[in-house]
Amino acid sequence: MIKNLLQGGLPALALACLPVLSSVPAAHADVLPPTVVAAAGAPGVRAPLPLFEAVDLIPVAAEHREGYKRDLYKHWNKGQVAADGCDTRKEVILAEAVVAPQVAAGCKLTGGSWRSAYDDVVVTDAARLDVDHFVPLAEVFDSEQTPWSAARREAYANDQNSPDTLIAVSAASNRSKADKDPAEWLPSDGSYHCTYAATWVGTKLRWDLAVDEAERQALLGLAEDCPATTVVYEPAAS
Repeated sequence: MIKNLLQGGLPALALACLPVLSSVPAAHADVLPPTVVAAAGAPGVRAPLPLFEAVDLIPVAAEHREGYKRDLYKHWNKGQVAADGCDTRKEVILAEAVVAPQVAAGCKLTGGSWRSAYDDVVVTDAARLDVDHFVPLAEVFDSEQTPWSAARREAYANDQNSPDTLIAVSAASNRSKADKDPAEWLPSDGSYHCTYAATWVGTKLRWDLAVDEAERQALLGLAEDCPATTVVYEPAAS
């Protein structure tokens, strides 16, 4: 899983081959390629920012839950490779495997292993994984500054163009998180808190989402605890 690899450290050559990251601990920022080029026609990648500064870029607004329905965000769609028989959820699970599972007809997965970042648990059965929207769908709805189109909501719900929007974690940790923001919930694995905060902030910036005041204060508190953590993000296409 890319997040795990970053936490463990990689040589510069290997990092140069990875996709653009939404959040990178500062300890590894010096081994990123000096110039990261976005795909042709895509918005530019923002340079690394200290977590404090990144939080300050997010607009502050009251949440608005009225009218939210989960099915406003169509998921899971056919994924990036429509012909592989795997929907977005299965593609994320395959991409984040530490040990690759066997893939049978209909994208049935057997074997393999994963590390659940939220609780630092090793999972050896894909059926025990949830693919979490890092910023939960209800939180996205609360945080939209103007109502999104159905197409933009589907794009968020199935976003594999950033390695951070979706994450495979243990079902138990995902159910514990539910639709809570960092003012209400943090991963049980404290060593992941800095990365969690940076990824949350990078995802909110990528999708031009607001924060409420309690959420902002929680993120600023995390930034105090994570002075070396930086955020890199690429704005999603409009």
